Parts: sequence; C-alpha cells; structure tokens
Amino acid sequence: MKFMSADQVFDQMLKPATIPSRPLAPLPERGSQAPNQGSAAVKPGAPNVPLIREGTYIMDRLGRLTKTDKGEFEFTFESDGKALRDPPLILLPNLKLAQLEEAVTSQARDLKVRVTGRVTEYRGRNYLLLDMVIVPPDATQQF
Repeated sequence: MKFMSADQVFDQMLKPATIPSRPLAPLPERGSQAPNQGSAAVKPGAPNVPLIREGTYIMDRLGRLTKTDKGEFEFTFESDGKALRDPPLILLPNLKLAQLEEAVTSQARDLKVRVTGRVTEYRGRNYLLLDMVIVPPDATQQF
C-alpha cells in the first residue's frame, strides 16, 4: 500500500473527476392515487383517494392499527370510517413500531393509537415513519 503525504492527498481530492457525477433525474409527475384494489383497498368499492405527499408531517392523528396479509402493520385513520378520504399508511420499521407491536400483542382487542410522524411514498403507497405514539386510555375503563 502506497502512503501519500497530506499535500498529495489534498491535490488528488482537488483534481476534477474523470466521470462527472450527476444527481438522479426526478421521477415524472403522475396522478398519485392510493390503490383501491387488493389488500390495499380501504373497503370494497372505496373511492380512489389521493396519496399524501411525501414529506408531509402527520401530527397527533387518531387511528387504528391493523396487520396486513404480508405481516406489515398498517395505520388507518379514525376518520376513514365515514369519509374514506385518508389512505391507510404502512408503518416503517423503527423502535416506535417495536414498542407499538408489543402493546398490540399484550392487548386482546383492537388498539386505537395517536401517532405523529413523517409520510413517505413508494410505488403508489404511503408509508409512515413514527416519531411519537400514544395509546389513549380506553373510554370504557372509566365506567
């Protein structure tokens, strides 16, 4: 292995690259609609709804956690029961999801949660990277 002085390394770093680097070309804009068929559908015959733009920050939204056929966890907004205007989001793996999975397995019922996180988009689906998760107390526990 050949050792170079600091000046030689600096000179080599300042030389122009033989093959110039270029940023990736942006993807073409297309109508982003949430899928309405198969396991991604909110319900049979549900209307097509626009995807949430990548980078959108979701704050303190109430919804339910479900497990897809592929074993992924999906967050469905509580408002979906009536308006069907918010596409379900697949939860991306991180420590918050691991904590949430433990909470789900310890419960014998459907779990409502409040989530905060950043939305991403990939191949026509929305994903959510969780920043904060709150499991609100069950209203029936008060009675």
